[in-house]
Amino acid sequence: MIKLDIVNAIVQKTNITRTKAEQAVETVFEAMKKALGKGDRIELRRFGVFNVKPRKTGIGRNPRTGQQVSIPPGKAVRFKPGKELQALPATAAAPAPKP
Repeated sequence: MIKLDIVNAIVQKTNITRTKAEQAVETVFEAMKKALGKGDRIELRRFGVFNVKPRKTGIGRNPRTGQQVSIPPGKAVRFKPGKELQALPATAAAPAPKP
């Protein structure tokens, strides 16, 4: 699913114009980005929680050269699914196996 699919779903369910649906989706995403940028927690009941966690320093490897590379500390956005999202059947969430 991409952003356009979300916009199309809003248009079909609410019968508002595509432009207004796009503005609504953009507004929600911008508000989420701004909140996460400040380090705030975003809790969407029955869906999940987004929060920012510190990331430790580490040592990685350049896959082309094999040379070790130092990874600086930073922050990463984490998502913890809510109970309803976790309760979805595994077959609906996972892609079908290839024969």
